[in-house]
Amino acid sequence: MTDPLAFVHDEIRALSDASLLRTIRPLDSAQEPEVELDGRRVILLASNNYLGLAADLRIVEAAAEAARRWGAGAGSARLISGGVRLHDELETRLAAFKGTVSAVLFSSGYLANLGTISALVGRGDAIFSDELNHASIIDGARLSGAEVHIFRHADPAHLEELLETNRAGRRLVVTDAVFSMDGDLAPLPSLVDICERHNAILMVDEAHATGVVGPGGRGAIAAAGLEGRVPVVMGTLSKALGAAGGFIAGSAALISFLRNRARAFIFDTAPPPPVAAAALAALDVIAAEPWRADRARALARRLADGLARAGFRATDPAAAIVPVHVGEAEASLALSRALLAQNVLVPAIRPPSVPPGTARLRATVMATHTDDHIDAAIRAFAASRVGV
Repeated sequence: MTDPLAFVHDEIRALSDASLLRTIRPLDSAQEPEVELDGRRVILLASNNYLGLAADLRIVEAAAEAARRWGAGAGSARLISGGVRLHDELETRLAAFKGTVSAVLFSSGYLANLGTISALVGRGDAIFSDELNHASIIDGARLSGAEVHIFRHADPAHLEELLETNRAGRRLVVTDAVFSMDGDLAPLPSLVDICERHNAILMVDEAHATGVVGPGGRGAIAAAGLEGRVPVVMGTLSKALGAAGGFIAGSAALISFLRNRARAFIFDTAPPPPVAAAALAALDVIAAEPWRADRARALARRLADGLARAGFRATDPAAAIVPVHVGEAEASLALSRALLAQNVLVPAIRPPSVPPGTARLRATVMATHTDDHIDAAIRAFAASRVGV
């Protein structure tokens, strides 16, 4: 009998031969500066828990209390019966945090991008996307049915050239604020000016900026003084806020529209109440302890500077992401394995997450790392120059 899944085995072999096969590495502890992995303690430089809040006892207790009061799960979509007061309160807080009138929650940042992009534009419309945007933006653009135009990374002039020659119905420009694999910052002031001149909608994904960049951790838009000039602001709860989920912040009309047109909101079960409570508690901590954002950025610079001195191509970080450029997939895997042998966990990032020939290690820091953690990691890198 023919195996209808025979192609799966061929694909797995091909991925393995190209050093692109991925496996899951389960941890035996929470997301903290040091974690338990295969029975030993290792320094974790691989988490998006930038402010160290995922295991903070205040956030954990808020989630536990919400579970006791509201239950572990929401039970249904919010337009049916899955909404609780915590969701409303969190949306109000997020809107204020981002300097907008309103906000809407999604159960993940990925779904926030898919649902919003596909609701805002469709056939006959056009999307203009930075070439290094996150996969969730790329997939949202594909699903929308709109014509997709890619502009060169962080190149406002190229974007303007594309807009000047395009006469689509609705035109949506989408960019990350802090790019997830390169750690650099989008030229937001120029992008805002261009979109205003050409009557294009600007959507900014602040997933890796929220909580880390800008006054009070409010993000790159706030850092650039552009609050009120970006119509569609996306963020996540799963990174600096230490919880899970995504959100869109904007005008009351935009949020009402998304609640009625974004399929990823309408048909998805609401975020669990403990998750909403954890995010609310995280916003309290961010307001009370602004040192966390400062600390995360300072540690990222310390790591990048140390790696550069050790001879690595480490990008100057805009937030808490420090890419270490290697080149080929196998070389990046070798470096990652050598680091893990010295109890430092930094994953190899390979295609399709990054373009071929640009494999790297993506190091991320937490505000709760110590200087000794960072210095130990730098020493491990210096001792692990395998194929780099």
